[in-house]
Amino acid sequence: MENLSWKGRILSEIESLVAQSFPKQKVPQNVEKLHVALVKKYYNAADVSIDYHRRRIEMDIVMDDQAYDPYKVNTNLPTLHANLWFRNLGDFMRSCLDRDNKSLAFYASLLKSYQKNDRVLVA
Repeated sequence: MENLSWKGRILSEIESLVAQSFPKQKVPQNVEKLHVALVKKYYNAADVSIDYHRRRIEMDIVMDDQAYDPYKVNTNLPTLHANLWFRNLGDFMRSCLDRDNKSLAFYASLLKSYQKNDRVLVA
């Protein structure tokens, strides 16, 4: 029962952080990093760029996980270039949230880096 409360708390806090990350003016760099991290995690992408004005997300999706090494320059990495259009960035970002344990651990580390106080969340 304890795990369920932590899972629910992590999910609700990451959803709250995502909901607060849509400013009316220019997007701050830390918010853009949050959006890029969520898209990279969900799509298993190696490179993500977001054009907020044209409502486009460009990314290179890694097709074979075993060929990918983030510490090595990979010239023959099988990737799929995708250029996605989104109608509403908030809905798109909420759709990128997974509920499995591996994703929850990733979200907990994201929350820890974005929190102003020193609370620690553990998945």
